[in-house]
Amino acid sequence: MLCLRQVCLFTLRHYQARTLSSDLLLSQINSCTHEDEVFSLVGRNKARLSEKHVGIALNVLWQLQKKRPLLLRTSEYVRNHSQFLTLCILAENKVEHMEDEAVVDILYSILRLNVEDHDSLAEVLVIEAWKRLERQVLLSLPALSKFALCLYKQRRHFSPLIGKVAHIVDMKLDSIQDIRILSVLMISISDVISQSLRDRLVHKAEQLLEENNEVHFNYAKRILQFLQNVKLRYHPLVEKCNRIFLKSVSLLNIHSINLIFGLYEQLGFDNAEFRLVAKQLLYGTIDDYHDPETFAKLFFTLGPVAGSKVRERLLVTAMHMAEEFSSHQVLVILKTMQKMKCRNSHLLKKMASVLHKHLDSYHVLQLVKLTQDLVALRCRNKELFAKLQMLLFGFLKSNVIPAETAAIIRVLAMLPSFQVEEIVINKAAAVLPQCKLHHLNCIATALVKWNHYGQLHWQNSSELCVKLLQKLNDCGFQRLQNADNLNLLLEELLYMNGEWFEEVLNEQTMAMCQHLIDQITWANVLQLSFFLIKTNHRCPSLLDRIASVTVENIDKIPPFQIYFILFLFSALNYDPPANEEFFESCIQHLTSNLSCFETHQLVLLGHVLAVAGYFPPVLIKSVFNVSFLSKLDAQLEVLPDTLKQRVRSRLMKLNRAVCLECPEFHIPWFHERYCQRVFRNSRSRINPLRQHIHRMLTEILGGSNYARISVLTPYYYEIDFECVLDENKKPLSYMAQNIPLHNVEGIHLRHDIKDEGRMALPPGAQRIALEFLDSKAFSKNSRHLKGESAVKKRHLEMLGYRVVQIPHFEWNSMVLSTKGEQLEYLRRHLYGIQ
Repeated sequence: MLCLRQVCLFTLRHYQARTLSSDLLLSQINSCTHEDEVFSLVGRNKARLSEKHVGIALNVLWQLQKKRPLLLRTSEYVRNHSQFLTLCILAENKVEHMEDEAVVDILYSILRLNVEDHDSLAEVLVIEAWKRLERQVLLSLPALSKFALCLYKQRRHFSPLIGKVAHIVDMKLDSIQDIRILSVLMISISDVISQSLRDRLVHKAEQLLEENNEVHFNYAKRILQFLQNVKLRYHPLVEKCNRIFLKSVSLLNIHSINLIFGLYEQLGFDNAEFRLVAKQLLYGTIDDYHDPETFAKLFFTLGPVAGSKVRERLLVTAMHMAEEFSSHQVLVILKTMQKMKCRNSHLLKKMASVLHKHLDSYHVLQLVKLTQDLVALRCRNKELFAKLQMLLFGFLKSNVIPAETAAIIRVLAMLPSFQVEEIVINKAAAVLPQCKLHHLNCIATALVKWNHYGQLHWQNSSELCVKLLQKLNDCGFQRLQNADNLNLLLEELLYMNGEWFEEVLNEQTMAMCQHLIDQITWANVLQLSFFLIKTNHRCPSLLDRIASVTVENIDKIPPFQIYFILFLFSALNYDPPANEEFFESCIQHLTSNLSCFETHQLVLLGHVLAVAGYFPPVLIKSVFNVSFLSKLDAQLEVLPDTLKQRVRSRLMKLNRAVCLECPEFHIPWFHERYCQRVFRNSRSRINPLRQHIHRMLTEILGGSNYARISVLTPYYYEIDFECVLDENKKPLSYMAQNIPLHNVEGIHLRHDIKDEGRMALPPGAQRIALEFLDSKAFSKNSRHLKGESAVKKRHLEMLGYRVVQIPHFEWNSMVLSTKGEQLEYLRRHLYGIQ
């Protein structure tokens, strides 16, 4: 008994001493300030290292590297050190005894030290973690997110293990309250999740971003990458991330800005305020970027928004640096030149010459995009196009993916002087049954172009072309008839346009949308509205359903989506059954959320509502405000040219509408110079049809002094023809009225352009505005006047005109096939004879 007690006491003392010694070693490892200190401790204490010592040592090695700037890190030195190998071997041997989180921490540390993915320790750690997950061992959420990130960095995007992580996330999502953890998990499992889990993750991210005022911009960046990975253009979440970026200006640099712009482009999002911030940040650093990689990022980011002087500097630098660009950087430069609408022939020629050495390294879709950009830039390098044609043709022969085959065929049709071989037609015919609607549209567009320009030269080419077109039509009809899910159909219709779709599939598509009308929900009204706007189709049943779903779910639909829904109804001039309720609900929702809109978006919103006849005071007073207009001027500088011109035009139209319809707002007309500049820079619009009608009017009225062609009214409406009738409906001569008129490039412009300065007409006399309405004034399937033409008529009547409108379908009808019938038609409308 005494002997046993002595043994126990000895064992206890030995254990206490070893524990004290071990704790001291642990403390020493944690206190190291240099990698060599860690390695020294490992070398002297190999036999005493437990699994905890090994884990802490590897973690400290990464933490020491992490503290250094990227360029000063010595990861290679650490990996190649003999004691690092010792630590890795010990970790492999002790992995089964490690705690769950230690397994993950070690895996994370060695991957951050750039150990190769197939390294034996990395493999052992992944397998051990997998075993534990299979045994229903639940890692803490921080450890789970770290493990998921390790798998993502190892490019195990589709592994069953990632699926296991996704399943755990699905079960524990409601308990996640840390946006950092959520953002890491979102991006890590993005390739294996279901649509329902995707939607839950998006909702959770929105919720956490709303609840947290201080969110690091890296977390927002990961959320955008998640949206890109799952190909979801959900702008409400993107807007929340954008606000985080705007709060994190001090953390932004050329690399992060470039990444954010790239993600925005993929997600179809733009923000003028962020563009302006980026422009201001980068303007002061242009001379700091001398390496090709960073300059390419600068060119991509700054080029489209730069002023003329900075733009020229960028182009000159790109010219000097061209030979140093990598294959990817060449694509970036050309893509950006296309966005800039840059026609610098010297730079384009230089980039084309550099391209030759990179062409063989591009995959098929890169070649497709490259060809599109070169054609848009009007490149004239025949040798380059010949090489592109050869490569694309080679890819076409071996390709078996319908989407890629359709893209190649479409881009081959863009190439100058491409001679179509029979194999192209046969290849197209082979993939048609597997093609989605927009792929069919690509092939049809190419085929129509080749047939039109006579590029089908082999025997029986016309017969083959006719057969292929018929097969195209049949496949398109079949695809529509098989559609049973509106969301999937709208996804396919997103990129549909062109003659083939309009002439062959448009009516069938509308019929199918009506068949699926019960599937219209608040979540897809925007996509359906986009489609109806693009097709210019007035379908009452669909429009009524959109209106009712919008009113019922007004609080669920983001404000900017409401803008596009209103745009549809305003543009088509359509009043749903509960018209007042529809517009008032939308306006109330919008005016409560004006802060969600950028300055230029508020202008567009104001114009859409004005066309529909609505002028919310809070919106009008917000727009016509000196500080607002100053902010708008600044943001216009960074908008794409097309959008910039549209915003300026809409602001003028909104200003005109407010002056005419809401004088109580006391908003001045301040677009006089803008309108004069626009009309002086525009070309003459007096076409042969106008001249023909003008001759008939002079014949009816009794001379050229009684009718004017292309007249500008007060507030700068252009009307096709103007005349004046007295109280007895007899024409009055312009000479007799002494109204001075000047011709500016075919447009008659009165000096008394402002309404208040117009010369009064004789008592009972009336000005007549006669307008010819072409097909653009009507929707494709209706004779109902569209919004812009309706508001013009309304405003002309406010200016004192009697408006006579001549629809193209009446003028071009068989009823008016002779000159006499046309004269009688004009006479009846001019004099108001029923």
